[in-house]
Amino acid sequence: MELLAIRELSYGVGRFDQIVRNTGAPRDILTARLRKLESNGIIQRKRYSEHPVRHEYHLTPAGVELCDVLIALMKWGDRHLHPGDPPVRWRHSCGQTVDPLLICRHCGGEARVGAHSPTGRGALTT
Repeated sequence: MELLAIRELSYGVGRFDQIVRNTGAPRDILTARLRKLESNGIIQRKRYSEHPVRHEYHLTPAGVELCDVLIALMKWGDRHLHPGDPPVRWRHSCGQTVDPLLICRHCGGEARVGAHSPTGRGALTT
């Protein structure tokens, strides 16, 4: 549900009722998820009405960065769930349809399973 809310915010939909309508989420569950996203610094809430009190939600810089992950998930879904007929396309500022590719910043090679290995505190050691 959190990813659906982030998707809506990335589309420019920030009002609670619109997010409910577009996601089909129960209001109480969506409220709890939005509060969690806000407490984790992914979204921020801004008041747009005093009477009644109403808020809009906006992505923080961390939330905008999370949208990169959504675009990668979208590419997977387009390839495996909607081949030839993706429900949404993103247009880059250059005018072309976005086709995301994860690359290594240092060598420019594609970052795919088998081309890299885990390291650091969470890596498994054998």
